[in-house]
Amino acid sequence: MTHRLLVQYGRPTDPAAFDRYYREVHVPLAQKIPGVIRFEIGNAEALGDDPGPYLVASLDFESAEAFAAGMQSPEGAAAAGDVPNFATGGATMSHYDVEAPGA
Repeated sequence: MTHRLLVQYGRPTDPAAFDRYYREVHVPLAQKIPGVIRFEIGNAEALGDDPGPYLVASLDFESAEAFAAGMQSPEGAAAAGDVPNFATGGATMSHYDVEAPGA
């Protein structure tokens, strides 16, 4: 079963600086986390009055165990430790087993 890390980044104080740092520095760090089988990002658009997140990232692992091992690795620690360097709008992280209802 796929296990997913979901990261939602709040609106940064300087979107251009966030985008540049995220793509040039943080993405390469995250891509080195052992066990990542899929990594996707996207700029979110709110559906209502709540501004919602600025950017959402999802990183998939083969299992919860692979996720734990990847995040506890030096590469996982480096990526997690890098977040305060650019996420001026904050970041919310959660993880879960992915289900496909009706599948």
